[in-house]
Amino acid sequence: MAEPQSNARLRADAGAPTSGVIHVRTRLTADFTVIANALAQRRGSAVTIGVAAYISSLPDGTPVSIAALCEHFTEGEILISRALRELESAGYLERRRERGPGGVIRTRTYFYDVPDGGSPTPPRPRKPRPTAAQETPVARTAAHTPQREAAAGTGPAAPPPPTALAEADEQAVAILASLRIVDPRLILSRREVANLAPAVGQWLAAGVGPTQVTRALTTRLPDHLLTRPARILAFRLSEPPLPVPTPVAPPSPPPVLPWRTCDGCDRAFRSANGGRCRDCRAAPEQPTAAASGEDLRTAC
Repeated sequence: MAEPQSNARLRADAGAPTSGVIHVRTRLTADFTVIANALAQRRGSAVTIGVAAYISSLPDGTPVSIAALCEHFTEGEILISRALRELESAGYLERRRERGPGGVIRTRTYFYDVPDGGSPTPPRPRKPRPTAAQETPVARTAAHTPQREAAAGTGPAAPPPPTALAEADEQAVAILASLRIVDPRLILSRREVANLAPAVGQWLAAGVGPTQVTRALTTRLPDHLLTRPARILAFRLSEPPLPVPTPVAPPSPPPVLPWRTCDGCDRAFRSANGGRCRDCRAAPEQPTAAASGEDLRTAC
């Protein structure tokens, strides 16, 4: 006996959504990156999420500076630097200044898949293993610790601690914070403002006004800032300020002479002593009537 067949349409899958996105999943076995939903679905800038996903997919040791990221993305330095600061403030990104071999200070970048959820101490960089010719046993006693060497001046000096923002000059901080109004590229972090504030305070103490300081830091900047703007500002602040010239009083205007009446033509003119005006002094004198009669009698 034949099996019964129904002409009714098959029901749609109850789990399929009626609107929105429908994922077509493909199981990947290579060349993929796992990103937490908290990062992928983070509210805010799409550039920040894109930069985070790109950094997560890179192998260790790949440069992730602003210049390197600008070569990959079409966005400029302002958006890229803003995305890095947002990731840093959210705890996904950490930039540390560490001393490498030979005492060279380098900035190392650590990226966390989960902020405040990974290992509390990032892995330290591996030191190059010395060759057989370089392996020389050196006995180091407690008297030759790095702290004692730095204090004695024989070892590399430790970098000075950054100045706290609360201890900086308020006027200098206000000048540095307002630079972004003149040039939107001059966006400084709190640490950068604290480090630059003492140099700005020295300029202010030397008699340079706030307007002159702002003009000196923002005039004729390069079109493309390949480095952080704080380095350019620190270089400009390293030059001593020019002495402010003493203001010279303007010359006093000449005194105003009083009005006089000309003795010859009764015209008003300005003069210190009076008498005749300039036209009457230049005209030849007319002979009087008595003088004319005497000349006629003499001629006769």
